Amino acid sequence: MSGQIQKIAFPVAGNKNIEIARLSPLPADKTLKIYLNGEWRFKQGTKNTPIQVPGEWAMQGHNVAAGETVTYSRSFTIPGSWKSKRVKLKFDGVSSHALVKVNGNKVVEHEGSFVPFESDVTDFLKSGDNILEVEVQALTISDILACTSQYAAHTVGGILRKVTLFVLPEINIADLTVSTSFDANYKNSTLKLKAKLINESKMNSTVGLRYLLTDNEGKVILNKAFPLNKALTAGESIVSEKSFFVKNPRQWNTERPYLYNLTTELLIDGKVTQQNNQKIGFRQVEVKGNQLFVNGSVVKLRGVNRHSVHPLTGRTISKELEIKDAELFKQANCNYIRTSHYPPSEEFLEEADKIGLFVENESSLTWIQHHASPMWKLWNYKDEKFLAYMISANLEKMQASKNHPSVIIWSLGNESMWSPLWKKVLDKVKEFDDTRPTSFHDQCWGGFNNAGSKADIANYHYPGINGPAATDTMSRPTLFGEYAHISTYNRRELVTDPGVRSAYGLPLVKMYDSIYHHKGNVGGAIWSGIDDTFHLPNGTIVGYGPWGPIDGWRRPKPEYWGMKKAYAPVVVQNLNERKIQNNHLILEVENRYDFISLKDVSIAYKTNNDEGEVKSFISPHKIGFLKIPVNKQTTEVYITFKDPAGFIANEERIGLSKTPIMQYEPVASLLMKENAGAYFVEQGEITYTIDKRTGLISNAESHGERILEQGPVFCVVPMNSEDCGKPNVAGETYQNNIYPLKNYPLYTLFAKNIVAQESDDAIVITMETSYSNASGNIKYSFMKNGNVKVDYSVKTNNLTISNPYQYGMLFQLPREFDELNWKRRGDFTVYSPDDISRDNGTAKLNAKWISSVEEPGKMPATLWKDDANELGSNDFRSTKQHIVYAELKNRNNKGIKVLSDETQSSRSWLQDGNIQFLIADYSNNGSEPFYGSPFTDQNVNIKDKQLKGSVTFRLR
Repeated sequence: MSGQIQKIAFPVAGNKNIEIARLSPLPADKTLKIYLNGEWRFKQGTKNTPIQVPGEWAMQGHNVAAGETVTYSRSFTIPGSWKSKRVKLKFDGVSSHALVKVNGNKVVEHEGSFVPFESDVTDFLKSGDNILEVEVQALTISDILACTSQYAAHTVGGILRKVTLFVLPEINIADLTVSTSFDANYKNSTLKLKAKLINESKMNSTVGLRYLLTDNEGKVILNKAFPLNKALTAGESIVSEKSFFVKNPRQWNTERPYLYNLTTELLIDGKVTQQNNQKIGFRQVEVKGNQLFVNGSVVKLRGVNRHSVHPLTGRTISKELEIKDAELFKQANCNYIRTSHYPPSEEFLEEADKIGLFVENESSLTWIQHHASPMWKLWNYKDEKFLAYMISANLEKMQASKNHPSVIIWSLGNESMWSPLWKKVLDKVKEFDDTRPTSFHDQCWGGFNNAGSKADIANYHYPGINGPAATDTMSRPTLFGEYAHISTYNRRELVTDPGVRSAYGLPLVKMYDSIYHHKGNVGGAIWSGIDDTFHLPNGTIVGYGPWGPIDGWRRPKPEYWGMKKAYAPVVVQNLNERKIQNNHLILEVENRYDFISLKDVSIAYKTNNDEGEVKSFISPHKIGFLKIPVNKQTTEVYITFKDPAGFIANEERIGLSKTPIMQYEPVASLLMKENAGAYFVEQGEITYTIDKRTGLISNAESHGERILEQGPVFCVVPMNSEDCGKPNVAGETYQNNIYPLKNYPLYTLFAKNIVAQESDDAIVITMETSYSNASGNIKYSFMKNGNVKVDYSVKTNNLTISNPYQYGMLFQLPREFDELNWKRRGDFTVYSPDDISRDNGTAKLNAKWISSVEEPGKMPATLWKDDANELGSNDFRSTKQHIVYAELKNRNNKGIKVLSDETQSSRSWLQDGNIQFLIADYSNNGSEPFYGSPFTDQNVNIKDKQLKGSVTFRLR
């Protein structure tokens, strides 16, 4: 048998070599490739069942223990036209150890989950049906070093990515490396092409190569054919390195991701025997001082961390989903993806090349000597026995994606302790590719996990608002590889009030503004990109949970729209300082694009009496002014900035007139009666009952129809960071058993010193109130214009509620008041109509009981805002901040309308058979433990403090 697999050898410790499997450029001709995806057989012990490839076995109902070997198998037939050629077999990813056999013969073994490997199967083939078997183990050394299964909270095993059978001529192109660089002016380029040719025949041969480079219009940029300097003898390989001058090529960048077409042809006796096609981009990445440059321009990375995940298929996802992920993040103004915590698929990188996304390609190595991985209490992280695996995880990843212009950073690994082993890994990475900078995800300042990384780019995870300024003191560019952690560990709080997510956007704007304006801060990746949830076939749900701006089903959540706003590449700076001059609205605009001026951005405006387009020539990273024509009749200006890719990158709605204050007609009558137990206030058609013992409104009716069951009563909603997890090391404990919290008002003991006064304009009732662990004062004002104002003053010494998420006054209404309408002053001037954070809207209760935190195994049929649990829909039960008004009504149009001055929040939910309606004078961003400043800036402690507030409402 001839050698069935060729490898690239790299020396490591002890004069040993680590061998990286070759990855041949795939032939252009589709008839020379066969995809072996689809149904295979899965043998586990005595069981032999069908299984889908690619796919995780756990997501298909199979439980495989550590140390257990299962066998995948299928048959295949080789086309007759492939005879006398070399047949190659490529796996794009098998987790985590694979032994490949063809017709019972061992072909190759491979360790490592998310990297491709290739072997030659020619000598094991026979005519007719052939049997391909893959013996697979999970939870092996590469899984442990990567925390692959620990992280996913289930065993990640199986043939995770596609399988390809393809054929090459016996003398073939085994490898091709493409690199580009520019001259000092970043105008003309040098294209370097390094091809490895191998003779797998038994004959000597003289060979040549041809390179053909064309643009997207088919224009020939380069056409060079040349013989190699020596004959290629049987079994020999040779490397050809050529450099070509390319005059003023169109550059690849994230804003203009121009790709050329490179065709490589192998010539034998002047005939083309092999042809490969690929897309290439001209771009150059450099680190200068503490900044990152692409094509000579400083870049700011606006990004997310992305896992490959789907609730029903786990770490295996379809090509369509790979493309959709890239598009969703691109349209949210991201220009950068960190592939946490393993390399991405070929399909994702192809899309990133196409639409323009920078990629930090991370090796599958995580938490080496980190408290999140318990094995390092047993193992020595400096032990040389791990080095070969660490180098392999890096180099195999690089071999697979080295020709993608989107890949601009090689990440050595995630949240690990630097050691001499990592320095050796870094040396091998630089030896393999010195055209891209490296990163290593540790902490580059402070005492935690900071052991002196030598990577080109420094890293810090979860900085506070002072973090960006600290980067200016660093000698290297500093990347916030994880920052602005989206709420996930405060799981009970989140299922109770999805409005926690709406509060994410404004602090993120503040944080990214600081990142953008500090020179040493190269950018950051929000943690995380997609909810990491796995719906196992047995009905359980596991993972880290809902920490993405999009959920696992790819539906945008409130954080998605906040991220899009924070990452906007065009920012109007004077929204709150409007200036009109010579019949023009003057807008101060900052261009945060890295490469294009605003002449490449379509800027359109629309007013209540005009519309049109304006031009701007503001350069990248500069500030200038736009002039929008207006006149005395203009009340509002809506302006959009359309990215060259065709999506709206930013939009603003600017009001030029004040909203009139709503005036109400006086009610027909305002009367008060009383007896020994209660006061009765008639305010037009509304009758209120105030209990003299408790001081509470115990009933409110309109024409005999009950509107209020109780309230308003002072209520404190405490912070709650319960994750509802089982015992764990690193928090990967999302599960079915996460239920909402119930929130109640303070328990009223009694009221005293009640004073009731009547006048022509109002009936006023004041009292002192006593609660469990609190005391205070209440003042009811029933006004002639139909409004009711309730003022309160409360002081509590209850430690269990001393750290509030919200406090204010809580009403209770009958269940049929199930429609919420609101208007509020949003943090932003424009919202998606699908966002629960929108500044006005209508939401229906639509409560439904579900058996677990989300319906297991079932793809939702609605928008995220319409998902519901027993408290109501996400839209209905979520906090609405800064309300102008919030209204609950029933089908008869009866209800309550709370009037406010944009300082209060409302929240409504179903509990104990009644609608709860909280009007909060205080509300913060929630209890996510990974939050820091500016997300926690509003947090307060109310123990022994006098809390004052009021609520104004009217019934109908």
